[in-house]
Amino acid sequence: MKILVTGATGKLGSKVIETLLKTVPMSQLAVSVRNPEKAERLQARGVEVRHGDFDQPETLDSAFSGIDRLLIISTVGDDETIIRQHTNAVAAAQRAQVKFIVYTSVTNASESNLFLAPAHRAREEAILKTGIPYSFLRNNWYLENEIGSIQGVMAGAPWVTSAGTGKVGWALQQDYAEAAATVLTGNGHENTVYELSGKLMTQEELASALGTVIGKEVPVQQVDDATYTDIMKGAGVPESYLSMLVNIQKGIRNGELEIECNALEKLLGRPTTTINEALSQIVSQIPQTGN
Repeated sequence: MKILVTGATGKLGSKVIETLLKTVPMSQLAVSVRNPEKAERLQARGVEVRHGDFDQPETLDSAFSGIDRLLIISTVGDDETIIRQHTNAVAAAQRAQVKFIVYTSVTNASESNLFLAPAHRAREEAILKTGIPYSFLRNNWYLENEIGSIQGVMAGAPWVTSAGTGKVGWALQQDYAEAAATVLTGNGHENTVYELSGKLMTQEELASALGTVIGKEVPVQQVDDATYTDIMKGAGVPESYLSMLVNIQKGIRNGELEIECNALEKLLGRPTTTINEALSQIVSQIPQTGN
């Protein structure tokens, strides 16, 4: 059995690889990356590095050759670009006669009104059309996505949100990565859809947990979308990211990430990392200021 992970130098992909390396023989593992130079450390450790660029379909035939199980980690960008990239990848997987495709999707992708969902829905459908056995890992939200807000709080700012009382299933990327590794290497995961999520929490609950971790009360500032945009702009968030951040807040407010499920714990074979422990890990990696 040969396993290949795409996007292996990214934040999630690198964690999946590190997890797989603990249990999978090196000879059974390969990675596909757009820029092989960024994977030199993996190559130095004996991991087979293949050049595979979703924008250059001709590279994908050799990248996916001889692969039995493929993890496609979703790319980022505008919808047209990422759907085209994914279509290229799925077509190449079909040509290479890959036997099992695992795809990192988003919560409730087939029905959600979250702005990210249509592109994920299209990519899930592209896989379904191939007839190749699949598993869709519908990841809720990475706690690491909140690092900017956590840094702001540690510098003395309030927790700013326009998400109201909407709940999110935050979990560490490491937990999602371990779940992906379990599905890639295990049996009985063909043609499955897993809604993966940590414990559902509001912004207030997350801020309260953060306060416990850093030892000070974290005030929560609930604002409207326009005010949220202005505050984020003032905090130095690039213009190109502002609409995305606002749309995320809007989706949370509308309950798009509020999907109750314990599939993550089942795949991990353990409870998900508690929010306090997860926040402690993140805080410990943030450079301390003099405040």
